[in-house]
Amino acid sequence: MADAKREIERKYESDDSGLPDLTGVAGVANVVDKGTAELDATYHDTSDLRLASARVTLRHRSGGSDAGWHLKLPVAPGVRDEIHAPLSDTLPDELAALARSRVREGRLVPVIRLRTTRDIRHLVDTDGALLAEVSVDRVRADRLFGGKGRAQWTEIEVELADGGDPAFLDKVEKRLGKAGVRPSKSASKLARALAETKGGRPRPPKTGPASPVTAGDHVMAYVRAQRDAIVELDPAVRLDTEEGVHDMRVATRRLRSTFRTFGKVLDRQVTDPIADELKWLAGELGVGRDQEVLAERLLADLADVPPALIDGPVHDRLRHWAEAGERGSRSRLLGVLDSKRYLALLDTLDALAADPPLLKAAAGDPEEVLAKAVRRDFAKVADLIETGMAEPPGHDRDLGLHEARKKAKRTRYAAEAARPALGRPAKTLLTSMKTLQTLLGEHQDSVMARETLRELSAVAHAAGESTFTYGLLYGREEQRAAAVEAGAPQAWESITAATPL
Repeated sequence: MADAKREIERKYESDDSGLPDLTGVAGVANVVDKGTAELDATYHDTSDLRLASARVTLRHRSGGSDAGWHLKLPVAPGVRDEIHAPLSDTLPDELAALARSRVREGRLVPVIRLRTTRDIRHLVDTDGALLAEVSVDRVRADRLFGGKGRAQWTEIEVELADGGDPAFLDKVEKRLGKAGVRPSKSASKLARALAETKGGRPRPPKTGPASPVTAGDHVMAYVRAQRDAIVELDPAVRLDTEEGVHDMRVATRRLRSTFRTFGKVLDRQVTDPIADELKWLAGELGVGRDQEVLAERLLADLADVPPALIDGPVHDRLRHWAEAGERGSRSRLLGVLDSKRYLALLDTLDALAADPPLLKAAAGDPEEVLAKAVRRDFAKVADLIETGMAEPPGHDRDLGLHEARKKAKRTRYAAEAARPALGRPAKTLLTSMKTLQTLLGEHQDSVMARETLRELSAVAHAAGESTFTYGLLYGREEQRAAAVEAGAPQAWESITAATPL
């Protein structure tokens, strides 16, 4: 079973003169000598170094206190999530799965071997609690694939203790700086080994021009960002981290919306089939998720009901309904992420990013082309809002406002994509659409909550239970929806008045 932890560390160049005195660092009461460890690590990657190009490392290491397999995923400069699995001859399936969105159908091979002699010191406070581990690493690197180069160097590594304050590393760095020690130019040992052995650095994926110039540049910058988000969020979804599924689902929606909104920039004959696959992925990500969110809403509402008004096993029935939605949904989702269909979609997105199907308008002025597309989306929102509010309260109005919400979301994503080109007007529209989306989202959540309460009430009635509390919750949801509908015209008037496009 793999374990995950957040690793916060910094690396420094060393002239092999050893570790400067760190007893003067604020908060450090003692520097404890923890001896020397001999580490032997083999790093694995594809032949074209897909993991390294994404700053992901996968290694098999013996020696030290954490021997085993380690997969490190970048979070921010100097911050990585490390997933550790016990030492074994073959790569554990769980770590292979976490690297799959990068590796795809590629084969992992040993690329670098690092043998490190590590002198370890612990920085502790007055209570003896660990603040950080500091080590002087004497490293020998051997290229195992793509050449037979060798390199060696010495570096200082400072790793923050679990749960420590990152600001403490600034204090250590200040002390090291006074001793002439400077931050390393390489983000990791692997990066330095690849650079200093025959074969050079991994090639980064094609990302387009550094500064978008044309309308097509701006649209593709947004497309590539969403493609990257899907790939990077894959491990988070597999690890079941908070908001991982939601964030990946949003990235798929942003891509689909971009293909539709900017159909004059990107050829829809190419993007429509991709959008269909993204819709499939979003649907799979939503299995169980929508019911989970709705259950949280209903359980929170029930918690606000006075005990005297709760008649029957309402809480248990809601909880069992929520668990039924979760049952099996996770294993199904993991199966989707391991499927050939999903991996083929990632390959297709890579191909699109590398060779986009640009149309004539893609070469046009971004302020003109993008603004026209965004205005077109906004006009659709306006039509749907006005049509929906013209309907009497009930099913047709609910449906109309739901469609308006979906178009508001699409317009919001269009404004996001256009913001680098259009500046403040796009930012203003983005904020307005987010506000409208939240307002109409509350209305749609109420619609779905009432449908669920009707179903649960019918089941409770058939079981001979009281349905009083379900009716009470239903009435509260009706009031919420009515409040949204009453405030929608004024909110929409404010939005149209503030819209600069």
